[in-house]
Amino acid sequence: MEMEEVVEDAAHGIVIVGGGICGLATALALHRKGISSLVLERSEALRADGVAIGIHANGWRALEHLGVAAVLREATNAITAYRSVWQLQNKTTLLPARKELRCLTRKDLVETLAKNLPAGTIRFGCRVAAVDEESGSRCPVLTTEDGHTIKAKVLIGCDGANSVVAKYLGLGNPSELPRLAILGLASYPDGHPFGTEFLTIAGDDLAVGRLPINDHLVHFFLSRRRPSTDMARDASAAREYVLEKLQECPADVVDMVRRCDHASSLWTTTKVWYRPPWQVALAAFFQLRRRAAVTVAGDAMHVMGPFIGQGGSSALEDAVVLARSLSSSRATVEGGADDLAGDRGRRHDQPQVDGEMGAAIGRYVRERRARVIRLSLESFTVGTLLRTKSAVVRLVCAVVMALLGTRSRRHADYDCGSL
Repeated sequence: MEMEEVVEDAAHGIVIVGGGICGLATALALHRKGISSLVLERSEALRADGVAIGIHANGWRALEHLGVAAVLREATNAITAYRSVWQLQNKTTLLPARKELRCLTRKDLVETLAKNLPAGTIRFGCRVAAVDEESGSRCPVLTTEDGHTIKAKVLIGCDGANSVVAKYLGLGNPSELPRLAILGLASYPDGHPFGTEFLTIAGDDLAVGRLPINDHLVHFFLSRRRPSTDMARDASAAREYVLEKLQECPADVVDMVRRCDHASSLWTTTKVWYRPPWQVALAAFFQLRRRAAVTVAGDAMHVMGPFIGQGGSSALEDAVVLARSLSSSRATVEGGADDLAGDRGRRHDQPQVDGEMGAAIGRYVRERRARVIRLSLESFTVGTLLRTKSAVVRLVCAVVMALLGTRSRRHADYDCGSL
């Protein structure tokens, strides 16, 4: 017999799909504003495994608003310089870091966010298979793989690039870059010799990055053009293909990669997804129904390539802006979910309350769209520049990057505002 769970109280009025960085940050931002939420996480436990994430100054501002920046800064060193190597041109540049950049392990970030949430906020082992619309109320109904159904007054999709909630909103599938990437963590028990420099190496076909986390741990990435679609389906073959070019790298890079346990969760081969800037500009990022509203955040809204390192920081911004917008709506704070419980308890002023809720989510989408269009365009442009062989395209990309201030990392100057 199918079980149905109807969200009947304010604690479950907001349902967040996805217990990754964006989902947990959104729940924490709402909690800081006195608003409860329910996070549905597909894994049986907190997804604290994985590699690392670079957080720019704008991301740290968001973490400050969430109240966790101070403790996270204790786990990582600030980057003080950028060293860039172009092997084909035999050119190296060294520039000081004028804006805060630190690299965190995903474990530290996720565990810190989760630790600051009230008990019971995260429901584990809850894999959402589909989102449909109830015929009568037109509320979104989430169906889990084990047959349960869950209704929500406010549904927020933080479920990544291939988001079930984004599909419900009618967003197109994200595009995939024809590249393969390896991410890893290298441990140096006696201390590494790299200081606090962020190193990038651009070769003929292989791109390398090295980002120290602290005195003993280093995050690295390797990226190479994918020769075929089939290659992406075989993780082992993809890894070996990328590592073929490793011998062209300096000895300290080779040693760094060898230090990583390739069989552990500290090493992963991944595809590179992105939502093109024109899709970000035109997509319907929210849907307002008579008794419910749906929106998305993080990669579900604006997954972008890693070229400017803003995926994680922009997701943290989303969390702050969304919580600030929803907290201004009586539909969320006062209305709870009584209108989902049926006619009993339905309030006479419900149409006005729904209007307030729609306006709140509309503000969030408008504010974030302006920001993420620019980030998506910048990331898309840098990615295009790295893979094109056309002189004309390269010139256009260089002009766009100059206008956006890519080299000065103007994208990190942004402040999403307080909660």
